[in-house]
Amino acid sequence: MGGARYIGVAERRARLALRQRLAGQARVETPEEVAGALVALHGTDPATVYLAVGARLADPAGTVEETGRALYEDRSLVRMHGMRHTVFVFPTRLTAVVHSSTGLAVAARERASLLKHMATAGAPDAAWLKEVEESTLAALARRGQATAAELAQDEPRLREQFVYAPGKNYEGTHTVSTRLLRVLGVEGKVVRGRPLGSWTSSQFRWAVAPEHAERDTAEAQAELLGRWLAACGPATEADLKWWTGWRVTEVRRALTAIGAEPVSLDEGTGYVAAGDAGPAPSPEEPWAALLPGLDPTAMGWQQRDWYLAPELRPRLFDGSGNVGPTVWWNGRVVGGWAQRPGGEITWRILDEEGIGREARAAIESEAERLSGWVGTTRITPRFRTPLEKELAAG
Repeated sequence: MGGARYIGVAERRARLALRQRLAGQARVETPEEVAGALVALHGTDPATVYLAVGARLADPAGTVEETGRALYEDRSLVRMHGMRHTVFVFPTRLTAVVHSSTGLAVAARERASLLKHMATAGAPDAAWLKEVEESTLAALARRGQATAAELAQDEPRLREQFVYAPGKNYEGTHTVSTRLLRVLGVEGKVVRGRPLGSWTSSQFRWAVAPEHAERDTAEAQAELLGRWLAACGPATEADLKWWTGWRVTEVRRALTAIGAEPVSLDEGTGYVAAGDAGPAPSPEEPWAALLPGLDPTAMGWQQRDWYLAPELRPRLFDGSGNVGPTVWWNGRVVGGWAQRPGGEITWRILDEEGIGREARAAIESEAERLSGWVGTTRITPRFRTPLEKELAAG
């Protein structure tokens, strides 16, 4: 590509180490700093959020308390629907950007789908649903946080059921509360609240979403893409389209709006934020990391060969493309880890290239670091992978 600077694998890994807050010198003090640096943390599995934060804190001892504080007390972080109809944790200040850039189109489809399914099943109409919605939001505001069952005590119509896809082999019975709260989440009206159990629990309460003004969609997309490129660039157009879930025309419009600069990558043309095409510094010391399943670094790009060898994927990913717990050495995935029933953190190297005594010692140190703050809490990834299941079985 004429005139565009070439950025090779070594520099991409160096950028990843520092900007993803993984190298020792790049670690930070608070969960807010972690989320701010990464833009978004995968929130589908609640444990992922805490484990991703702990891996990037200079002192992870307070990971559980500090992440809970940020999510449920200060509300400086929020767990909500975002890109690709997936649940993420974002800095609260980005809720308007995320909602306007990615949520509005999905929300319209979700509400239309709910109304269509209800109409097909002979359930009440849109006016009825609007009444239930307003009553539910008012009840949630009064309670602060609540489960669907608790909200149904205040608004009994949430217990109404209707048959989905009658006569089909996937026919099922849906409860209004389940579908409506999902729609309200995508619409940016409610967010995930405090879990019912420990920090690893998938059961949660709902809370009213932080107030945010509607943003122009194109402006919001440009801001989100600019933030992500600053954290994760360079990236290809395919990476950007995959991460955002947008149409390619929207990606290109946002790239133009922020003045993104093209660079040359092994995969072809990539892009960095304006002014970011120059050489990037390297970490001061070699580094290792144990990252959780669905970690935003491991899942950050669609094209991953520069940090994850293709032959490792069958053992580190599930059948739906979700990455499991990974072991990193100097910017590349070299293996995976798991927790055994007794609580021990165990790991295995799958790619031995460059893995000597120093690497093994650093990886073991990270395993001890992780074990130190996780303690007796049992971690089982929501999406289990072949290697994780094998290691966990002991």
